[in-house]
Amino acid sequence: MFDVVALGELLIDFTHIDTSHDGYPVLAAHPGGAPCNLLAAVAKFGRKSALLGKVGNDQFGQMLRETLHGLNINTQGLISDNNAFTTLAFVTLDGNGERTFSFARKPGSDMQIRPDELDLSVIKQSRIFHFGSLSLTHEPARSATQAAVSYAKSLGKLISFDPNLRPPLWDSLDTAKEQIFWGLKQADIVKISAEEVEFICELDPKSGSQWIMEECGAKLVFVTCGAEGCWYRNKFCYGHAPAPRGLKIIDTTGAGDIFGGAGLWKLIDLAKKPECLSEAELVELTRFACTAASLSTTKAGGISSVPDYDEVCALLQSTY
Repeated sequence: MFDVVALGELLIDFTHIDTSHDGYPVLAAHPGGAPCNLLAAVAKFGRKSALLGKVGNDQFGQMLRETLHGLNINTQGLISDNNAFTTLAFVTLDGNGERTFSFARKPGSDMQIRPDELDLSVIKQSRIFHFGSLSLTHEPARSATQAAVSYAKSLGKLISFDPNLRPPLWDSLDTAKEQIFWGLKQADIVKISAEEVEFICELDPKSGSQWIMEECGAKLVFVTCGAEGCWYRNKFCYGHAPAPRGLKIIDTTGAGDIFGGAGLWKLIDLAKKPECLSEAELVELTRFACTAASLSTTKAGGISSVPDYDEVCALLQSTY
């Protein structure tokens, strides 16, 4: 039995850390990909997780597979592709640790997973099925994602969705909006950024969380606002939780994904349906997720930046 199963990209983030004498960037390689950053948090806090996806049958693909093994993330549904390289992302950080992405993905292996390659037994064993929008940018991964979501819903699994919008990866922003709206309508649990809410429905975070519940049918919504914390909402209550202050931010890569993984871990820990969480439980969950995400920004990378549980608890106690 898996607590969380995710479908999507597993890739290498190359982060600009210096400049060579001839003016070219010096890069550090980190394992990443939004669904796997989320699973890394779920696994590190003690729950069972698994990935459905595809990497290249190359050195980076093998390294990534071994990384997941080391994290106790199940790779039964991870395929090695002989015809496409492992996807690469190139990350540039500004002075505040905010990142800008460019991708080597034309195509990348993550785009090549087909519906007939899905190991549905992994989804059948899951409690929560999670996906993002990068697997919706192109075929055949789009059809594979739709098939996986349909199968998970047919079994009554909780569906979690994080748009994780990356505009350069879409052929058009109209297509991006269409596919993200489809994803929102499938989900019981939505983690979305304030910028993505603005993109989808042109609303502020508070109003956007209400729109996602009313127009898309989500049962639990989190709108993350970076250093400003997060708005949360279910049918009983809504509110805002601030993020911890005073941390030295190094790299924000993966922070939203780690928020999502920490939030799903806490939801499982509370052992209640997302729509039935009380205000006190939602506050507890959102503060935990905000704290885990904030701590992740003090380290480089996505998967490698998930904080220890004790570290999260210590900062929680001193912050709230």
